[in-house]
Amino acid sequence: MKVEGDWISNPATQRVFDALDQTGLESFFVGGCVRNALLGQPVGDIDIATGVTPDAVISAAVAEGLRAIPTGYDHGTITVVSDGIAHEVTTFRRDVTTDGRRAVVEYGTDIAQDAARRDFTMNALYADRKGQIYDPLNGIEDLESRRVRFIGDANARIQEDYLRILRFFRFYAWYGDPTRGPDQDGLAACTTNIAGLESISAERIGAEILKLLSAPDPAPAVGAMSQSGVLSAVLPGADTAPLAPVVHLETGKPNPIRRLAALGGVDVSERLRLSKAQAKQLSQIRKALEEDVPKAALAYKFGTSVATDAATIRFAMLGQELPQNLHDEIHRGANSVFPIKAAELPELSGPELGIRLRELEARWVSSDFTLTKAQLLAG
Repeated sequence: MKVEGDWISNPATQRVFDALDQTGLESFFVGGCVRNALLGQPVGDIDIATGVTPDAVISAAVAEGLRAIPTGYDHGTITVVSDGIAHEVTTFRRDVTTDGRRAVVEYGTDIAQDAARRDFTMNALYADRKGQIYDPLNGIEDLESRRVRFIGDANARIQEDYLRILRFFRFYAWYGDPTRGPDQDGLAACTTNIAGLESISAERIGAEILKLLSAPDPAPAVGAMSQSGVLSAVLPGADTAPLAPVVHLETGKPNPIRRLAALGGVDVSERLRLSKAQAKQLSQIRKALEEDVPKAALAYKFGTSVATDAATIRFAMLGQELPQNLHDEIHRGANSVFPIKAAELPELSGPELGIRLRELEARWVSSDFTLTKAQLLAG
């Protein structure tokens, strides 16, 4: 079996293989690029596994005129940049010791040994520079049946890196079969090892949750997380009930922050270490959900994006479809302009002026933006 695609034949990538081949040792595409190509999905990051040691990778790349960056040198990973394209080149390895976050590794030249230390069978897929597939752990069978399965003993794989608990649900959201449910051995191991998540940084947890919520339909995976107890461990107070209806009502690209707002929870921005922009967006959606005002007024106060997010969540929680005029109303509210300027109240100044402007604006909004300047000033 072979995989094909421009990402394989790209001259920049083939040049990286040219450099590695000069060592006389084998190198392979590995992981997500192979998996996605087999699924017919877009290929993003290019990962290469090799029998070449990190120092030799650097030497070989430089000799070929490529840039080599020791991004993960201690764990065997060198980023080789060819024609502006980054390739993560990692030496075959096995974990000697782990503490649930970091591992001490030992390099090798055995592809089977390298495969055995990876997380899921569908990620232990390799292809040579021509696209010929190597599947040492029968990962293709699991990929075709959409079964996210840990390699070997699930408990052992999780205890090597407790973030794999969240990766299990994230991969189930993206690649699993929701009709058959998650792999039961994997699910049980995630439940058993929940306490290990306490050792994982908020940044890593947040990144996984946002990737999970970016899946086309993350509701089945989040439901499984809730049943296992994992969701309450990372997002205390979260409620899964609104998520599936929100996904049903959404149009356009999945919005993980909107979905996060639908889930709710306590101290979400801090627990997931969201960026300032993400935290602001989440806060605004939550504030908008607390407003009991028409859709146009919501858009006037919070803008098009936040108003759309809040309205989608609100109608989802009510079990209703989105009104046909929703986008027209939001556009109308977001583009309405308050007709009174401070200069039109010359008798007032300072705090009194601000109070009066806010009173008039509130009356205008309550009128559904219908009161004219004259009517407002006359009142």
